[in-house]
Amino acid sequence: MARSGVPLPFSAAKTRAAAVRRGFSDVGIIPAAPSPHLDAYLRWVDSGMHGAMGYLARPDRLARRRDLNVILPGVRSLVIVALDYGTDVVPAEVLRDPRRGRFSNYAWGADYHDVLTPRLDQLADWLRAESGQDVASRVYVDTGAIIERSHAHTAGLGFLGKNTMLIHPRRGSYLFLGEILTTLPFDAYDTPGRTSMCGTCTRCLHACPTDAFPEPYVLDARRCISYLTIELKGPIPKDLRPLMGNWVYGCDVCQAVCPFTRKFTLPTEARAFWPGDVERAAPPLSDLLQLDDDTFRARYAGSAVWRIKRERLVRNACVAAGNSGLPEFAPLLDHLARHDSSGLVREHAAWALRQVG
Repeated sequence: MARSGVPLPFSAAKTRAAAVRRGFSDVGIIPAAPSPHLDAYLRWVDSGMHGAMGYLARPDRLARRRDLNVILPGVRSLVIVALDYGTDVVPAEVLRDPRRGRFSNYAWGADYHDVLTPRLDQLADWLRAESGQDVASRVYVDTGAIIERSHAHTAGLGFLGKNTMLIHPRRGSYLFLGEILTTLPFDAYDTPGRTSMCGTCTRCLHACPTDAFPEPYVLDARRCISYLTIELKGPIPKDLRPLMGNWVYGCDVCQAVCPFTRKFTLPTEARAFWPGDVERAAPPLSDLLQLDDDTFRARYAGSAVWRIKRERLVRNACVAAGNSGLPEFAPLLDHLARHDSSGLVREHAAWALRQVG
């Protein structure tokens, strides 16, 4: 610690090496500052495209995005890490089978919070011990009021695509992000790469089943399948249900069609993200429609799917069953429509029952 009380700069090179040793795919370090895309984010919130995710527009959260010192007083740096999660072990015909419900790739294995957070905590402890200075830190994995994709771009970890995803030009977009906010300064900082490398490509925009992109680089979350299946707690709009196919947790369409993702994604070395079997990626809809609280807990505790609980997963499965058009689901849907304890499930089951005749 310098005599003035200000921490001395620490080695960025050593920090990057320490992050790689802890299994992260990439790391960038930047000075703590508001996101360069903050104004765009505020316009997005003002437009209402965040839908029912009211926490994104809360005044206290906006204050944190405007000034990172509200999160961590005296913050000087952000250490941004990325971890690949792509796996290519489930045949496409299984994922597209109308008798199965489809999960987003990132939910096939363990909950990413449980994988990244301990590694970030270890890295933050290492920074404190190795620097020998009394520094404070705060760790986030998709949980803090910061615009993490924008900060990751500033740290040189990729560019922002027209689908609003962070895309690494040699890794694609199947990346989890995490951050350490720290009062420790560094002897060198990373710089942004190219703002965009999308060129004239619009595959992601045209492939979206629900037309959720009103323009390039802007996502209307209210139409996004990931939002509808995960974030939305109430009824799914009836006009969007037929467009959702067999997705029951998240959606990968806008990433899967991206040339960078198709060409450069390699199977992750983090085995925790691999599915033990195809049932983890695309379980039979008949199984999902018969879930009760106990079987849901037994199957999905410890996975990202756990966060939506049984009610929303069965709601989503009802929509997928309705979209299948298969009469074989009628008995299960009829039972849910008549007897399920959740009014949300009953309504979606009744809708799906009409779709299968």
